[in-house]
Amino acid sequence: MHFPVSGVDVSPAIPLVVSFIISFFASMGGVSGSFLLLPFQISMLGFTGPGVSSTNLVYNIIAVPGGVYRYIKDGRMAWPLAWLIIAGALPGIFIGVIIRIRYLSDIRDFKYFVGAVLFYMAVRLFYDLTPLAGEKNLKARALERRFQVKSDTGSTERGYMHQKYGSVRTVTISWRRYAYEFYGETFSLNTGTLFLLTFIIGIVGGVYGIGGAAIIAPFLLTFFGLPVYTIAGATLLGNFITSIAGVMFYSIIDIGYMNKGVSVSPDWGLGILFGIGGFIGIYCGARLQKYFPARLIKVLLAAVILFLAVEYLFNLY
Repeated sequence: MHFPVSGVDVSPAIPLVVSFIISFFASMGGVSGSFLLLPFQISMLGFTGPGVSSTNLVYNIIAVPGGVYRYIKDGRMAWPLAWLIIAGALPGIFIGVIIRIRYLSDIRDFKYFVGAVLFYMAVRLFYDLTPLAGEKNLKARALERRFQVKSDTGSTERGYMHQKYGSVRTVTISWRRYAYEFYGETFSLNTGTLFLLTFIIGIVGGVYGIGGAAIIAPFLLTFFGLPVYTIAGATLLGNFITSIAGVMFYSIIDIGYMNKGVSVSPDWGLGILFGIGGFIGIYCGARLQKYFPARLIKVLLAAVILFLAVEYLFNLY
């Protein structure tokens, strides 16, 4: 099948299967998987123009709602955390789109920086799994183990656990501090620090079309010591909203580039195929996340981030 916008020729089954596999595992860590689809499109499909970033955002728009719905239904959506992520990332996304189109139309010009950032995050994630991690992270890991053990028990106990402990409950929210309770433990973070962090991450997300969740999730896990079972829904929802804004901005800017022979608008056909596979994968991943050990989720997330970092740093694609 030929996709005229991107110039890609590929069987429709390949985008569906690839996005399903990637999104299934990535969604368990609060990541849509778009950061892995980008190198796949570049190296395997030969889609290298600026439109690859906006196509990735189309994938997010279609794929993410399934996971968001599942986390809301399970009561594990930290709503204030999601809105804080969106508030910080949205202005960053717009700046990132401008940088991508005006200064980084060749993706190679920016991949070394992204590779270095992703490499650092992978190292931090692996560090979080060692005994050297701080006390806050140890508390989150202990809670994750208890929650996962309870999720493996019978259906009656699971239902009681979900109603009494398994939902995220806001303790306090202000311009200085956000705190929530989950499974009998309280976790908190500085809202100003999170806003600044998500703003910077939003810029990177706008450039590469990853929405930002791929970078935000590891920071929430390592720097703020939040349990993975509570952040996945918020990061996915943030990814969804910022991706809508990013696609709109790319499409508007594309009008001014039509006469320059450069297409920055998304390949909707390709993006929709990726999105359908991703929708199913993210929903299944979100549905089954509580049955997977949090340590396994973090190892998988760290491994794929490290793999992508090596790809960028050493120009393997």
